Amino acid sequence: MKKLLFSALVLCTTYAFSQDITISGFVKDSLGKPLEVANVIAYKKANNAMTGYGITNDKGRYKIVVPANDTYVLKVSFIGLSAKPKQIEAKEADIQVDFVMTEKSNELDEVEVVYEMPVVVKGDTLVYNTDSFTNGTERKLEDVLKKLPGVEVNDDGEIEVEGKTVNKLMVEGKDFFDGDTKLATKNIPADALDKVEVLRNYDEVGQMRNLRNNQDNVAINIKLKEGKKNFWFGDVTAGGGFADRYIVKPKLFYYSPEYSINVITDLNNIGEVPFTRRDYFNFTGGFRNFGRGGTSFNVANNDLAFATIQNNRANEIDTKFVAANFSVTASKTLDISGFGIFNYNKNDLITNSTRTYIDDNDDPSDNVVERTFDNTNQSAKLGLMKLSATYKPNANFRLDYDAFGKLSSQEEDANFLSVRDISENITERLENTPFSIQQNANAYYTLNDKNVFALEAVHLLQDDDPFYRAIRDEQPFQSALPLVDQNRFNINQNKQVKTSKFDSKLDYYYILNKKSNLNFTFGSTLSTQNFDSSIFQILDNGNENSFTESDLTNDVRFNFNDFYSGVHYKFITGIFTFNPGVSLHNYSLKDTQLGTTIDTNKWLLLPDANVRIQLKKSESINLNYAITAQFTDINRLAQGFVFNNYNSLSQGNRNLENAFFDSYSMNYFSFNMFNFTNIFARVNYSVRRDPIKTTSQFQGIDRISLPVNSNFADEVFSALGNFTRTFGKIKGTARANFNWSNFNNIVNNRPSKSISTTQVYSAEVNTNFKKGPNFDLGYSFTKNDYDNNGTETTFFTSRPFIRLDWAFAKNFLLKSDYSYYNYRDRSTTLNEYGFMNAELFYQKKDSKWEYKLAVTNLLDTEAINRDSFSELFNNTSSYFVQPRYVVASLTYNL
Repeated sequence: MKKLLFSALVLCTTYAFSQDITISGFVKDSLGKPLEVANVIAYKKANNAMTGYGITNDKGRYKIVVPANDTYVLKVSFIGLSAKPKQIEAKEADIQVDFVMTEKSNELDEVEVVYEMPVVVKGDTLVYNTDSFTNGTERKLEDVLKKLPGVEVNDDGEIEVEGKTVNKLMVEGKDFFDGDTKLATKNIPADALDKVEVLRNYDEVGQMRNLRNNQDNVAINIKLKEGKKNFWFGDVTAGGGFADRYIVKPKLFYYSPEYSINVITDLNNIGEVPFTRRDYFNFTGGFRNFGRGGTSFNVANNDLAFATIQNNRANEIDTKFVAANFSVTASKTLDISGFGIFNYNKNDLITNSTRTYIDDNDDPSDNVVERTFDNTNQSAKLGLMKLSATYKPNANFRLDYDAFGKLSSQEEDANFLSVRDISENITERLENTPFSIQQNANAYYTLNDKNVFALEAVHLLQDDDPFYRAIRDEQPFQSALPLVDQNRFNINQNKQVKTSKFDSKLDYYYILNKKSNLNFTFGSTLSTQNFDSSIFQILDNGNENSFTESDLTNDVRFNFNDFYSGVHYKFITGIFTFNPGVSLHNYSLKDTQLGTTIDTNKWLLLPDANVRIQLKKSESINLNYAITAQFTDINRLAQGFVFNNYNSLSQGNRNLENAFFDSYSMNYFSFNMFNFTNIFARVNYSVRRDPIKTTSQFQGIDRISLPVNSNFADEVFSALGNFTRTFGKIKGTARANFNWSNFNNIVNNRPSKSISTTQVYSAEVNTNFKKGPNFDLGYSFTKNDYDNNGTETTFFTSRPFIRLDWAFAKNFLLKSDYSYYNYRDRSTTLNEYGFMNAELFYQKKDSKWEYKLAVTNLLDTEAINRDSFSELFNNTSSYFVQPRYVVASLTYNL
């Protein structure tokens, strides 16, 4: 492995730096003023191929690295200006070439030159000409985005720009499955792309631009090549392999000025998961961010403890996915769009875990240690639908409406052996069919240059009905459950939580001048929740033993109302933009259960502030501070016992008070297009005062929990730094991530402190040569330190990795990736394993047919590891993954 990495690194370095020279100089206008973000492009005279390019900095200086001993033609591009090309002979010494640009006389020339620019800056928009950054081996959108300066694609397929996650992606200005970018990065063909537009400080409502704080909003718009418009494009893939492996993936796209249609399907059992349960619950359905002016009241998701696959890996994965998206320009004033998604996953998971529980022992070595050997089968049917309409009769008025629905059916059966001081067979059954529909209605009206109004309303209707069953050899929770003595204890729970929540907000902006405005806000949150649950036992004879005790059933109704008003003053002075504000809230809470009602009413004044320091056009610091009042929903108020899993029973507490969340953050961003250096850093610190914590009573591995307000504050600190620099055809990236948390709980009537520290460091080098193999070489190191009330555990994970992308023999392409994992604690190595995948493509030039031979898990690795931390236990697990698969497939490109 080390020899392979070293050889690749030497090869990359040889390609990048052998016999290269630097062409540099200055670009100015006719008055001698430096021109920033002008493009200087070097073309090889022999074949007119673009060999290198540079973008000027604020001093008008550019720099290009090209191979020596050749003749080049230099062209400079800047919108509205022109200069004559210059021919140079590149010998062995660096060269300086300056340009003076004058006004253009031929607008047609301007259009041609702008098209050739690798990067165009238009205010907050960056436009990348994708052909300037690709080498022809790219298959999907994510392959292209990874090569654009300042753009990253993480392992989950999410796009990041300036360290911010892109939540909205459009194609030709039309939404592409609004609320998720993974479907785009994994499916849109790379050869369909013409340009990528990065829209920073994005606000989809033009009237609200520069009025709201949009510094963290980034969107991407994909521009298609001319041959892909008004025609169907995409591909259809089908294949199979040994052990009944199969893959079927038709993907069709159509775009025209009037409408667009996208259809994505994916059926396979080789471990390629296009849409996970995590994606389902994280799918927002849109870009909207409804601020509530200092209040945090989020409706919990009653998702039980369903097991999740790790990195799209499990012992067996079978998936069926169908998604369709459309957008129609119904008239000049009305746009209609929507999508539908259906996903079916069937997974088999085998996991071995070691869990150390935090008890009240003075000697941490006496804490209970449980080892489990788990076999889990689960299936999930997930459905999403959205319909949107936008009505814009004129530039001063806009009306939006969205309806977004979620429906799923999920089942899980788990059988495992629990080993501690005894051995016990345990069976679990989980079922859930949650349903929700969210409707948004938003109206924006510009009265005149001084007065702008924004009315936003959101209604959420949600119904969760999770069912849970645990069958155990040993009787659990003897002090809480009056179980009839049986051979095995079959405990069941029915539960239903219904929620209706309506949020509304009216913003009035009074624009004082070009650099300042006042924002007055009036809003409310009105929520009603019903919570019902019951626990019962199935006896050996099949009869049902229902528990009617008040602490084993729940029949709760909870109303939460928040009426608030606020004011913010935004003003710009020099490089500073200040936006301080304050909101006044009146909270009304009503809790009805156990035959009594508790009414609570309180007033709170909550401040917040945002400061933006614009050091340069592409360099800024953003500071945020806010106090948020955090209220719990009905799930922590219901006083009857509720099962969480086989060894966890919890009660609610109707006397809980709200917590206060003090948050401080600083973000720094710098993107220097002169040398393509991208730097971003983020620091966050938060203190949760009067937090809602858990007091737990342990009986062996069984835990009974009760939420209480704690006098001890919780603290969380995190820091992230990323540095990316491009050297010719080589891009280097270094990233560091640090997270520290300090939580307080009560375990067996004694205070318990839980401290977790996670450190992740990584470095990566990528090459992007037009010819020859390209490599991604990297190394990551993770250290997890857990200290639970004196029980200290440390885990290390080292992971060197390499990816190969090699076009050879005209029609062949080889893609391969390898990662080596070393997982250990302080004293010993717990596991060593490697993962390798390889894909061999064959496609003749101009042919629509592509042949592929793919090998997954080439090294036939059996199991991989992870560790996790909670305030009550530490856990380390190994889980089995799919074996080696060899699959041959055929793709037809439309």
